[in-house]
Amino acid sequence: MSDFLDEMAEESSRRAGLARERRAELEAGADRSSPAVVPDLSGPGFDLIAEVKVASPSEGDLLPGSADTAELMGLAGAYELGGAAAISVLTETTRFRGSLADLAALSATVAVPVMRKDFLVDPIQVLEARAAGASGVLLIARMLPGELLEEMTDATLDLGMFALVEVFDRSDLETAARVFDREVLVGVNSRDLSSLEVDLSRFESLAPHLPDHLPAVAESGLTTAADVASVAGLGYRMALVGSSLVRSVDPVTTLAGLLEAGRAQLAEEPS
Repeated sequence: MSDFLDEMAEESSRRAGLARERRAELEAGADRSSPAVVPDLSGPGFDLIAEVKVASPSEGDLLPGSADTAELMGLAGAYELGGAAAISVLTETTRFRGSLADLAALSATVAVPVMRKDFLVDPIQVLEARAAGASGVLLIARMLPGELLEEMTDATLDLGMFALVEVFDRSDLETAARVFDREVLVGVNSRDLSSLEVDLSRFESLAPHLPDHLPAVAESGLTTAADVASVAGLGYRMALVGSSLVRSVDPVTTLAGLLEAGRAQLAEEPS
């Protein structure tokens, strides 16, 4: 892993240790939570996961330091109104200014599925996400040795949640292939987490190697309608868009426009 991923894994392990001390509380919380829902992919062929995040290591603050949970709830509501199939919520605390409290608040605000996006390294964190109302989690193949990826995927599915299994290259795909017999989403992240640089060509280079029986999700670096149309043309079923939506003065219209671009691209392709 990169220095950044090592840093994230160490911090995540610390938080997982704290979560294990609360297992009974988390199990009770998960039992009380409303049933998890998975993204509805029965629409016209292309969908968006819209991301709520306050900051990122590559871009700094996306929302002012004074941003509160009510502001994030308003943003999530705008995403739902714009047609998002799911909402991703950053919960990493040290570099993204996220929190489980934000996840819980947003999960209670919108009807669409909400996904915990974090650098998860322990199955207890999947239970923690469910207790906070999440319907899905991000699982980064590069951070999870094969057996652990299987364990965490199964823990996710056993709770009725969906898993977005993220890869960066062919080596990650080999790791992730261990769970391709499950019903998961397969994400390709264009951001190199060693350099934090975006390489949009990654979407095209990995597309032919993705399992064709599972929905593929293009992640990171997508800011324009043309970007979204491009990944739709490569066969991606969904796109995860964050920074450009967070910064938009009209996230409802921006999201709807990106969604329309992806669906229009599919409509133009020969059947």
